[in-house]
Amino acid sequence: MNVRNADAVVIGAGIAGCATAYYLSKRGLNVVVVEKGEVGDEQSSRAWGFVRQQARTARELPLMMAGAIVWQEMERDLGADVEWNQGGALTLAGDEEILGRIKAWLKVGEQFGIETRFLTNDDVKELIPSMKGEWLGAMYTPSDGHAQPDKATNAISIGARENGAQFRTGEAVEKIEVKDGRVSAVVTDKGRIVTENVVCAAGAWSHKVAKMVGLTLPYRMVRASVGQTNPTGHVTDMAVIGPRIAFRQRPTGEFYIAPGPGGTDYDVDLDSFKHIRLFMPNFRRNREMFKVHIGSALVMDILRSLPGSPARRHPFAHTVRKAPEPNRKVIDRALGTFKSLFPDQQGLQIEHYWSGRIDATPDALPVIGEAKSPKGLYFCTGFSGRGIGIGPVAGKVTAELIADGEASVDINALRHSRFEERDMDMIKAVV
Repeated sequence: MNVRNADAVVIGAGIAGCATAYYLSKRGLNVVVVEKGEVGDEQSSRAWGFVRQQARTARELPLMMAGAIVWQEMERDLGADVEWNQGGALTLAGDEEILGRIKAWLKVGEQFGIETRFLTNDDVKELIPSMKGEWLGAMYTPSDGHAQPDKATNAISIGARENGAQFRTGEAVEKIEVKDGRVSAVVTDKGRIVTENVVCAAGAWSHKVAKMVGLTLPYRMVRASVGQTNPTGHVTDMAVIGPRIAFRQRPTGEFYIAPGPGGTDYDVDLDSFKHIRLFMPNFRRNREMFKVHIGSALVMDILRSLPGSPARRHPFAHTVRKAPEPNRKVIDRALGTFKSLFPDQQGLQIEHYWSGRIDATPDALPVIGEAKSPKGLYFCTGFSGRGIGIGPVAGKVTAELIADGEASVDINALRHSRFEERDMDMIKAVV
């Protein structure tokens, strides 16, 4: 029987939402997770699986460092195999610009005590002897790693259920009620749940949840494509990012291969014209990372916005089990780059293509914490491509805020109000 009252309702059953439910239910709170599709339906089953502390800015480093610990303990805590491999993360510099950004970041990492070190070309060859290429340098974080996103998300959701959390899948949120300045209930297409705490962990659709309570969440939805190869012999345990390539190898031998920086697609929609002033500074700095498309996505968005359209009455209906189209060309090019780096792997082919929707904020940092108004609304979203690495600890921190009123990690720099306050870092991303 569906619960009609809850201590907290989590909207979204991706890795961050499942982690929030897990840590809240571990505290004995009555938690309901509402998910329009199935657990891990979207980006949490489509990501690269990288877990890194090679941050974009110092603002997210405390959370990423705490997140690394969560990942190192996850399989033991959950009693599940999530394919965790603490093989380190390697970022390669193929030109002077990337080299300069790496050296600048290393100084930041040193201030926080992260064990990230600069590597020469010879050092890289020692780490991966079979990889060809000449590099100006690299940065290597041995405590980083990678895992299988869908396995991890499912394992966390099972842990939450074992703690008593209820998951209501195939159920879409349509309204959040507010009374006396505080959330009071969540209304879905299947009923109403009374609660004083609501967690928005809806990933790329979080802006629609924020709109239900009159809040604006600046976002851009970008499309990232990935491919999985046929299995091969062991090559490396590291998660690697280089020019036009990103890859990791699963324990079963398959490689996840993505185009890396510069291989992301951006489909213009109606929301593209909102918050331009917030997004433009970082967009200009990182323009080469995106390929912009104007076409069917914009047309469909216009149709959905028309008065009387079903999408206006049911804002999530058109998003259920609608996987974005992968960009096969960029994946095939990435495979070609991979084969040039590993000439002995010419037999590799892409067996499975897919893509996911990444929710990107103006400063490419997550949004975590309680909104100023209404009270009781918490954000756990906006991971901008780092959701797998940060999602579990973000859920833990959000649970702490609800249960204890304070977090074990300083997340002030990730507050929702920073957009209105114009308190953001404008950066040139290393990766």
